[in-house]
Amino acid sequence: MRLLIIEDEADMLRRLATILRAEGYAVDTAEDGEEGLYKAQENDYDAVLLDAMLPKFDGWELLARLRKTKKTPVLMLTARDASADRVRGLDCGADDYVVKPFDLPELLARVRALIRRGAAIAITRMDFGEVVLDTAQRCVWRKGEVVALQPSEYALLEYLALHRGEVVTRTTLYKHLFDENEDTLSNLLDVRVSNLRRKLGQDFIITRRGHGYGIGIEP
Repeated sequence: MRLLIIEDEADMLRRLATILRAEGYAVDTAEDGEEGLYKAQENDYDAVLLDAMLPKFDGWELLARLRKTKKTPVLMLTARDASADRVRGLDCGADDYVVKPFDLPELLARVRALIRRGAAIAITRMDFGEVVLDTAQRCVWRKGEVVALQPSEYALLEYLALHRGEVVTRTTLYKHLFDENEDTLSNLLDVRVSNLRRKLGQDFIITRRGHGYGIGIEP
């Protein structure tokens, strides 16, 4: 999943990006409202983490402008705990709201919930025959045994699972699983698909040549 963090505090931005990348997310960053709005409008993110107080124009204005063209799930981050600020953020179109300093596990859970909501998936546990995926625990089982996945492998699996029954193009996968600094001409996607097939079964991910990949589709 690909996230955008819009935050003007350099230390906070760096920390959040590092943590989320370690969780397997592709992460883009922006340090002011203008840059953040441009990236949010130009790319299809699975979620945006938006600081309320930003240079150039604030998070509320950014959100109001973004909502004219995009429905990307947005989690607002702010040091202001006033009820009026929370109401303003929600009224501008925020999907959720976290006050700094926040609890990291809670933040990660809220991000996961936003991604599920954006994909119109209410449940956290998905069964694919002998393979079971729990997006809340970020855990995978095959035949009842836990499967050890790298964060990048899990990210690919989760995206395909959230789009079960669909053929997902390589272009879409690169847009959602790789950040702006990664080479879209690399073979990293093929490596991840190969690794998942080795761990979950060769027929688990289906290839539609010239189209893309899918789970739960006809070969």
